[in-house]
Amino acid sequence: MKTKKYIRRTIQIGALSGIFFLGSFAALKLENAPITKEMVGSAKQLIGIDINEAQADSILGSLSFYRSTYQALRRIDMPASTVPALIFNPVPVGFNFPDKVNSFLPGKALVTRLPANPDSLAFYSIMQLASLIKTKQISSLELTKFYIRRLKKFDDKLRFVVTFTEEHALKQAAKADAEIKQGHYKGLLHGIPFGAKDLLAQHEYPTTYGAPIYRERIIPIDAAVITKLENAGAILIAKTSMGELATGDIWFGGRTKNPWNISRGSSGSSAGSASAVSMGCLPFAIGSETQGSIINPAAECGVTGLRPSFGRVSKYGAMALSWSMDKLGPITRNAEDAAIVFNVIKGTDPRDLSTIAAPFNYNGDMKTLKGFRIGYIKADFDDKYDNHDNDSVTLATLQKLGATLVPIRYPDLPINEMGFILGIEAGAAFQNLVINKDVDKLTRQEKRNWAYTLRGAQFASAAEYINANRARTMLIQQWYEKLKGLDLYMSPCFTTNLTLSSLTGNPAIVVPNGKIGPKYRTSITFNGQLFGEGKMLEAANIYQAATRYHQQYPVEP
Repeated sequence: MKTKKYIRRTIQIGALSGIFFLGSFAALKLENAPITKEMVGSAKQLIGIDINEAQADSILGSLSFYRSTYQALRRIDMPASTVPALIFNPVPVGFNFPDKVNSFLPGKALVTRLPANPDSLAFYSIMQLASLIKTKQISSLELTKFYIRRLKKFDDKLRFVVTFTEEHALKQAAKADAEIKQGHYKGLLHGIPFGAKDLLAQHEYPTTYGAPIYRERIIPIDAAVITKLENAGAILIAKTSMGELATGDIWFGGRTKNPWNISRGSSGSSAGSASAVSMGCLPFAIGSETQGSIINPAAECGVTGLRPSFGRVSKYGAMALSWSMDKLGPITRNAEDAAIVFNVIKGTDPRDLSTIAAPFNYNGDMKTLKGFRIGYIKADFDDKYDNHDNDSVTLATLQKLGATLVPIRYPDLPINEMGFILGIEAGAAFQNLVINKDVDKLTRQEKRNWAYTLRGAQFASAAEYINANRARTMLIQQWYEKLKGLDLYMSPCFTTNLTLSSLTGNPAIVVPNGKIGPKYRTSITFNGQLFGEGKMLEAANIYQAATRYHQQYPVEP
């Protein structure tokens, strides 16, 4: 089994695959220096192509032209929001949407009473908090102040907030209370506080990407996800921490900690979102994932994290790391809450050309998995790894709940090696940092972090990148064929599937499934058909109702 460490390393060193010298040569500002046969001779050893001396001499003119082209393109004042003209589409040949109709039916709301101990509110679900607000047992303003106090109480130890949006939040909460008082109740998120990973723009506050070079930078727009949530009545109370430029859990404010064990980091890069939800300091938060940045911290912190299908949620106003792999999704207490938030943030957006219109059909009242055909990646579950026993129990539980389990295997393709696509796209997104030397100001300069990856990506061959994406097309098609006839499939959290599903665009939700000792939570991943969030969320919700691992909470650190 590929470990989490191996998967992360594959992402970061992959940027150096297919090395070629010309992309970085232009950065030296040697416009008039000649490109020589000797340079080509050195480069051919790196790219693995045999060129004799005469052939090397014949391409010098082309290489000089390429270099001047690079210089001309780099002089363009290109906003970070500019996307490539090549828009990734994850839909395979012959694909049909798993959900045929749009229908969202959350589980029946139970009668909720305000607890005698107000601190118990910290771990209430969205459904419970919504009931309290709708029945006017608590106001949005009171709830907002409660969660702000909790964030401030634990932030010194857990380091999960970059910026408090308190002034904005209190105004929005008062507005929500007035609307509800007038009978204009908008739905389950009306008056509910939330946090947003600090790569989502909000026009009044800095958006730092976790990097010191952006510490004071304000982007004068609101991310589409924030706008949708606020239109539904939700209250933004904090910008949550993220690993620098969306890797890991270390940012310019320190390391975000895991509430279950503060000697460990929260993992990342949606570090603060997972840590704050785990500690009962936010009812939910928005994270982002390119390859593991929702799954990893949600698993580490023992919460529920939903990574939607690629194209389900608009990325307008979000940091671009990989245009063909970035996704936004909620980190919550349970699968039902994830479904509630997802139902609000999904949908097309003309400002994000990668968004795709697809039905979403969810029924939160389902109690059984009878009739569900659930795949599982047999080789991964047969392997020896820390969470093997708990994962095996989970598979047995799914069978007891009525599911039919079907073994599946990976396509015979170099899946992890394709992960270098991420590093190359990140190198393009942040090329300006390399050229102007701002990459030298990043907090983490050691190998296998973004400074290293961004520099290395400048040496990558465009031909290798294009061919990796052609291989990706094969992967998408082959995986679609292997999943035919299944409603969803299961995987351990940190395996090759993390790379595979990130490349294919399939959705996933990670949920707690036990523990190893008192301070280490374990989790498992439910993976959906492409745009099959409905069945995936239903299965996760049924599993959580039967096991209750999601209702175990950390003690105060």
